[in-house]
Amino acid sequence: MTFNEKCYDLLKKIPKGRISTYKEIGIALNTKAYRAVGNAMANNPNPIIVPCHRVVKSDGSIGRYSYKDGIATKIDLLKKEGVSIKKGKVVKFKDTIYKFD
Repeated sequence: MTFNEKCYDLLKKIPKGRISTYKEIGIALNTKAYRAVGNAMANNPNPIIVPCHRVVKSDGSIGRYSYKDGIATKIDLLKKEGVSIKKGKVVKFKDTIYKFD
C-alpha cells in the first residue's frame, strides 16, 4: 500500500461533523512528513468517497482544497456536516478534532 493510500484509509475513518489535521494523520502513520500528507490530500483521486475536506491545519484554520471551487467548497462541505467555521477557522477546534487510535 502506498503512502497516499494509507492516508486515504485513515480519512475514511473521520466521521461527518468531525475534522482531523495533517499532523494527526502523520502521527497515525508514524511520520512527521505532514506536508506529504497534504500532498496526498491534494492528489486525492476521489474526494467524494475519501473526505479530504475534513482535514485542516493544526491551528484550526481551513487550509487548502484542490477540488472544484477550492476553500469555499471545503467550508461549505464542512458546514453541511455540522462543523462550525468562523473567520476561516474551525469553531471549538479541540472538541471537533478526531484523533486516530
